[in-house]
Parts: sequence; structure tokens; C-alpha cells
Amino acid sequence: MDSRVAVVTGGSRGMGREICRDLARRGHRVVVASRKAEACEALAAELREEFGVEALGIACHVGRWQDCDALMDRVLEEFGRIDVLVNNAGMSPLYPSLGEVGEDLFDKVIGVNLKGPFRLAVRAGEAMQKGEGGQIVNVSSIAAVQPQPGELPYATAKAGLNAMTLGLARAFGPTVRVNCVMPGMFRTDISKAWSDEMFAKGETAALGRIGEAEEIVGAVRYLTSPDSSFTTGAILKVDGGMAWSPA
Repeated sequence: MDSRVAVVTGGSRGMGREICRDLARRGHRVVVASRKAEACEALAAELREEFGVEALGIACHVGRWQDCDALMDRVLEEFGRIDVLVNNAGMSPLYPSLGEVGEDLFDKVIGVNLKGPFRLAVRAGEAMQKGEGGQIVNVSSIAAVQPQPGELPYATAKAGLNAMTLGLARAFGPTVRVNCVMPGMFRTDISKAWSDEMFAKGETAALGRIGEAEEIVGAVRYLTSPDSSFTTGAILKVDGGMAWSPA
């Protein structure tokens, strides 16, 4: 596995950080991508030192088409291949009411959560098809199937990401597998801004709690390993049993 190249967006913190660490632990060469170059390179240095793998930090705002192209161009220039793409970057800004959602906010949310992942997946999938194949994992959210008024643009984008996963699995098969992980509530940097009411909502899950960042790793590991060789176009819910449970 040590020749495989994996790219993780939103990779410098939270679930993305844990995914990067697991890929490095498994011997992948890892590209850590997020908006802040210093944070990306800091984690890349950590991966090089701890796991002895090649690792590279690249600044990328996935909501910008040109940034997505620049990221893929750099990866292919540096390594000559890409084998794994994890579209993990996302954002869900708060807003007072639906009527106060402005065009800039809406476009930004759609850009980061849907437009960017589309462009990256298409670029990566085409490169994988020309090479030895590969795996693309999109990180969605249970908001896609259980949308709430306070996160509607985000939920809409994630629903689009689920649909995109199914379409790309058809477009890039059989050599490229495209799947989706659909997390529920996880304890990350974003959760630091949650209210007590939000944390209490996590207790409505079947497991009675929210998830820890490292608990997303097993699902991504499965979808990027030979164990999932007959799995494509799948949407794997990892939410402690929250979605479709009583509110």
C-alpha cells in the first residue's frame, strides 16, 4: 500500500485529521488539504515523523473551482498519481432565519459542500481511470436525509453530494469506486460552538451520545481498502442511530 497516494480535504483538523492519520498509519502517501497552509504542513510534518511516510500539506479553498484544479495539478505533478480522494471539507454557517439567508452565504455553502467535491471527484476519477483505479469517499451528513430549518442550505448541498456519489459510481466504474460516509453529530472543533440544546439532541441517538472524531475512521478505512471491493455507490450512515430516530 505504500505507493498509494491519498488526498484528504478539510484534512488538518477534526474528522479529516483522524482520516489522514489512519491513511498514513496504513502506509499511504498523504496530501493534507485545507484553507490554512500552516495547519496543513504542520499535520504533514507530524505524519512524516510519526509514520515515516511521504506527506504534503497544500492550501486549498475547495469552494473555488481554480483551487480544486490547482490542488489536483499539484498532486499529479508531485506524485504522478492519485489513488484515494476523501472529500471531507464542509461548512454550515449559522443564520438568524431562512429569510435572512443571503446569496453570498448560500453560494459559499453550496460551493464548499457540493461544487468543490464535484470538481475534485471528477478530476481525481479521470486520473484514477487512466492509472490503476482508486477510491473516492464523499463525506456527507445526516442533514441530507433529516434536514432542519437552521441548516437548510447545508442539508441541500449534502443531499446533492449523496446524489453525486451514485452518479459518479456509475460514471467511473468499474475501476474507480465512489462511496459516501454520512456522519451524524461528532465532537470536533465545530462542536465547540454548539449550545447545550445541541448536545442534548445528540442524546436522542440510539447510542445516546455524539461521536468522537476518530470514530469515523473505520468507515473510511473500509471504503478505501480491498475489503470493500464489491462496494460502490453506497451511502454508509455513521451517526450512532440518530437519523430516523425520534426527535
